[in-house]
Amino acid sequence: MTGKDDIMNISIRQHVISNFKDSDTKDIEESIESSVNDKDEVTLPGLGVFFELLWENSSLDERNQILEILKNSIKK
Repeated sequence: MTGKDDIMNISIRQHVISNFKDSDTKDIEESIESSVNDKDEVTLPGLGVFFELLWENSSLDERNQILEILKNSIKK
């Protein structure tokens, strides 16, 4: 069952991926840094797409490292 939220999420994914398709690592880094530094909640869905791509393309060891970083960061 797909609802309005599913359609919106797919559009966000497609939009973010297509916006960065021709970007180099510096462009992606600057976008992430800007989003994090501005603390703009509007950019959170885009960061979520980046995280999803990271997670899907990470090995089990890399995922465990990500989880440890997140766990330790949340505890701060």
